[in-house]
Amino acid sequence: MDSGSHKIYHEHGFDSRKHLESYFSNKPDMVFRDDILMFPLENLAKVFTEGPINGDVLIDLSAGSFVHHLYSACEFFQHIIVLRVSDRCIMELKRWLDSRTGAFDWGHVTKLHGEIQGNSDQFQDKEGKVRSAIPHVMKCDLEKENMTDPIDLPPADCIISVWLLDAICKDQDDYRRYLRKFSRMLKPGGHIILAGALDTTYYTVGKDKLHAFPYDEDFARKALAGEGFVIDKCKVQKRTVVSDLMDYKAMIFIAAHKEK
Repeated sequence: MDSGSHKIYHEHGFDSRKHLESYFSNKPDMVFRDDILMFPLENLAKVFTEGPINGDVLIDLSAGSFVHHLYSACEFFQHIIVLRVSDRCIMELKRWLDSRTGAFDWGHVTKLHGEIQGNSDQFQDKEGKVRSAIPHVMKCDLEKENMTDPIDLPPADCIISVWLLDAICKDQDDYRRYLRKFSRMLKPGGHIILAGALDTTYYTVGKDKLHAFPYDEDFARKALAGEGFVIDKCKVQKRTVVSDLMDYKAMIFIAAHKEK
């Protein structure tokens, strides 16, 4: 299958439960612990505790149904508004938010977060805090001028986007265009946090191979600067695992703020 025939996340969707089980589970054969779990958890913990990223509203525009990237954020924002493009991902998220039978078990990741924060004895409270911080999980249309039309969201203090740009962008112009749309959702001086995988062309969910946009650190930096962002933190971690589920070369984490 050539890259042109790969499915595209926001156009074709994927099996959200298989995605969680393949990349975020506690199964013995889950090899992505350091790259996909620990790397964002550690960097998010640092960027929030070191500040000054906080406020009333954080908008989460990420791919899939994972929640671990919000563990640190819930301590620094009163409201987290979660936007997703896929009905399946929304259903999976709501199953966890409502503590329903069959929801994905994030206990192993919650414990990891507690160990990073140095309060592992309190890790059981974390999931409750994340749930209480999320008033809405909403469907969005990335191509609309107002992604949540007919609802107008308040300007956000921060947007966090994990692996979404990798999954939806077809080229460099797309990446810049979506960054511009994200920027319009932020208050002047607001922050953006991006996490992604560098030089990726595909990722696999079940039997499906999905498109990923290949880019490098230099491009990400220039794209953010071109849209009026000042980078406060950028970390890159070379790939640590062997797996044919994804062909990435490294993970990237960027925190930046919008110039007033």
